[in-house]
Amino acid sequence: MGRAVTVATCALNQWALDFDGNLERILRSIEIAKHKGARYRLGPELEICGYGCSDHYYESDTHLHSFQVLAKLLESPAAQDIICDVGMPIMHRNIRYSCRVIFLNKKILLIRPKMILANAGNYRELRWFTPWSRARHVEEYFLPRMIQEVTGQETVPFGDAVLATKDTCLGTEICEELWAPSSPHIEMGLDGVEIFTNSSGSHHVLQKAYIRVDLVNSATAKEVVVATLDLEDVRTYRAEISSRNLLGSKVNPYPRVKVNFALSCSDEICVSTSEPIQWRYHSPEEEICLGPACWLWDYLRRSKQAGFLLPLSGGTDSSATACIVYSMCHQVCLAVKNGNQGVLTDVRKIVNEDTYTPEVPQEFCRRIFTTCYMASENSSQDTRDRAKFLAEQIGSYHINLNIDVAVKAVVGIFSIVMGKSPQFRVSGGSSRENLALQNVQARLRMVLAYLFAQLSLWARGMPGGLLVLGSANVDESLRGYLTKYDCSSADLNPIGGISKTDLKSFIQYCIENFQLTALRSILSAPPTAELEPLADGQVSQIDEVDMGMTYAELSIYGKLRKVAKAGPYSMFCKLINMWKEICSPREVASKVKHFFRMYSVNRHKMTTLTPAYHAENYSPDDNRFDLRPFLYNSAWSWQFRCIDKQVANLESKEAKPLCEDVD
Repeated sequence: MGRAVTVATCALNQWALDFDGNLERILRSIEIAKHKGARYRLGPELEICGYGCSDHYYESDTHLHSFQVLAKLLESPAAQDIICDVGMPIMHRNIRYSCRVIFLNKKILLIRPKMILANAGNYRELRWFTPWSRARHVEEYFLPRMIQEVTGQETVPFGDAVLATKDTCLGTEICEELWAPSSPHIEMGLDGVEIFTNSSGSHHVLQKAYIRVDLVNSATAKEVVVATLDLEDVRTYRAEISSRNLLGSKVNPYPRVKVNFALSCSDEICVSTSEPIQWRYHSPEEEICLGPACWLWDYLRRSKQAGFLLPLSGGTDSSATACIVYSMCHQVCLAVKNGNQGVLTDVRKIVNEDTYTPEVPQEFCRRIFTTCYMASENSSQDTRDRAKFLAEQIGSYHINLNIDVAVKAVVGIFSIVMGKSPQFRVSGGSSRENLALQNVQARLRMVLAYLFAQLSLWARGMPGGLLVLGSANVDESLRGYLTKYDCSSADLNPIGGISKTDLKSFIQYCIENFQLTALRSILSAPPTAELEPLADGQVSQIDEVDMGMTYAELSIYGKLRKVAKAGPYSMFCKLINMWKEICSPREVASKVKHFFRMYSVNRHKMTTLTPAYHAENYSPDDNRFDLRPFLYNSAWSWQFRCIDKQVANLESKEAKPLCEDVD
């Protein structure tokens, strides 16, 4: 009876439809797991094709290429003498399932379909997959010929079953099943399953780690299984709980797939067990510092661009975005210092220098990050100085320019054509004129941002182009307090899912942890768009006055609208109690009505919202129709190779009759 078993779980940087890269990363993870003594390797959900394939799941190509990768895995010497658990889509009886394929030594042991699908928030799994609804039921699955040729199997078990090895019993869950009220591991545990695995595709949301760790703790009860565990600890712990034993004696048993393999070793007495993980919970500020920074780095290296360009206004939002890029540079330098050769290779490709090694974040930042202050006659000296000071501290290549010439040219064209010249409100203009003149400035900044992103490196004698970063926070998007196709329109927006309140806390975190003292004046200044004329050289336009609500109020509206599913009436009912000490019911009603008016008239702006890092559950990001990834591996290496192979086959068939005719 085995005691010490070693298992491995993997978090891989998979990419939708990058079958070559995904295969390489899976094989590498198996090699690492075996090197560390693991006898079982668990990978992420849908790792073969990548979780984010979206409507590509409808395509037969996605299923074909997934099976081709599976065949490569089954054949690989690296995947022998270890139970491998991989994720991929599978069609069974013309129904598409998200599955785990568990195999050992070129034999598929079990195909386990997902039973509970994620379909809230960012998830639309019911759009592409069907949940397996037959608990504890197993059917025969007829393998494709390409897999039969490798395994020698015609059919394999498909359904809700567990693995019975020589020394233990192992059951698998898939992501959302862990979050369900009646998770499969509950019944599995009562039926004697000793090891639970969960392959996940779960995304990051601020403070979600608390919930996730609590769920894992409740599933395993006594220990967090990390690498090597003593099964006798599980057995003795369970055996003394009489209530559990009574329930276990009545449980409907799971089908067991017998596996002639042991997870424990013959010399297990010499194997030391792992200590439980001492989980470190990050604060929201730390999560903002690390999460979006990793997201930007991943996008930068995959897109093969030379860096980022950010219109830096000297305000909280663009400054927070700049700090996230600086954090990215800091993390890259730290990874290189710790010997991460993969990161160093990516760095050298990005900067186009084979011998370069980043050591100081500011120096690396200057190579890959350009900031640009776009002044107008409505800009103050204070914001110009704040942007310049911050750029100096983080090390970005900073550009100062003035857009007044462009603004006057565009407005001049209108005046020539229409015979009228619009004026700002302070000069006697109407609200329409006032807003139009603000929008011209905002949209020209977007045009100039893309121009400089494409050509600024060329002008500096450097190769490549830059990705444009946007800096509209989640609250402004919810309210629609932005100009459509202004600097909120960009390639990426690392703060698009983060509230203004959390961004201010993040700015304070950067002051304390990165010693970016330039942020102090930015944090204390009132948010302003600086699109209306100055009054005696001072800013006359304040964001919260323009919006008719505070950023703190916006966060509350957002959570009630999205998370609490509150319409105007329900929101009003909730807020009259929440705000009873500070607002009368009439004032609450006025605020709620104003919010919903502004939200509804500006909702059209969400259809063109820049792809943003998802960090808040009340994000108004609109992405509901043709669901496709927005970044592809443009080489399509696996797919094109399959096309070429088929072309070659067809050409060879056509050539044979010609040869016979010649004879």
